[in-house]
Amino acid sequence: MNSGPTDGCSRSERALGAVLGSAVGDALGAPFEFGPEGAFSARFPVPGHGGEMCGGGGWDPGEATDDTQMAVLVAESLLECGELQLPDMFRRFRRWASADPKDIGLQTEAVLSSGGPWDQAAALHFQTSQRGAGNGALMRAAPSAVHFARAGRDATMDAARRISALTHGDRAAWEGTAVFHELVRVALDGDDPLDAVAETLRSVHSDHRERYGVVLAPDWHPDRATEFNGAVWPCLASAVWALRTTSSYEVALRAAIDLGGDTDTVAAVTGGLAGAVYGSAAIPERWAEALHVPLPGFGGRVLRAAELGELARHLDGSATGAADSPAG
Repeated sequence: MNSGPTDGCSRSERALGAVLGSAVGDALGAPFEFGPEGAFSARFPVPGHGGEMCGGGGWDPGEATDDTQMAVLVAESLLECGELQLPDMFRRFRRWASADPKDIGLQTEAVLSSGGPWDQAAALHFQTSQRGAGNGALMRAAPSAVHFARAGRDATMDAARRISALTHGDRAAWEGTAVFHELVRVALDGDDPLDAVAETLRSVHSDHRERYGVVLAPDWHPDRATEFNGAVWPCLASAVWALRTTSSYEVALRAAIDLGGDTDTVAAVTGGLAGAVYGSAAIPERWAEALHVPLPGFGGRVLRAAELGELARHLDGSATGAADSPAG
């Protein structure tokens, strides 16, 4: 059972834990995507023995997927613009998508390749497809959660919704990403995000509050999911479940990946939450050392843990200014 935030862990360590923890989870889970339940523990039955950043499924060992690539784009837009500039963020997304990344979500690809303007593309796609509740906005949310955390609950949840709406027209995706932002905010303040779930639900849009209340309840289990965990509801819920039923970053990640299915994203979301709770020191060094984040469309750049750490420090430090009143 989760024992709450790590005593003596500083805010900066938690901020780094959220950003780096999400990226590490992404890379760790990628080789097991769409595989069966229990595949990770079947291959690595004993925690701590090494070799888990194994690669496979088209991914090199330690290679992050589109989850972290888009998260980096969110981070760099926030930092370079000094505030939330949605047109700039959308342009970065579109530049990345047009560079033929190794992986890109179907929903995200459809919106970014539609040619629609930044403020209409996702909504127009949703009107015609009625599909927009995937986890593709949630997967990239750790940097913005850190950046806006100091501005308080309302501001961070509002920013989450607005960033989500760039690629996802279904409000369910916005609300799930907003919940993640708020839980990270609570963890960064040194409090237990699990204790904040009920209060957070009160800030969820009324049309979606009941459904999120069901999947975020303490007695919910991933076996009770009514959709594949590529959808936003079970993805977020599985991450919260993994945090709730374990007592360390490493074991939470193992539990998340062992669920099977969309393992990279479930692990990325779990890693963001668990990293914010336990701090960067809880992330196994052997996992962080192997991490690398290619960035298609941006001059062949490849970021490693040190660069992500620098982003995290700036995201956390800049939040008191630019995050007070998100622009867009």
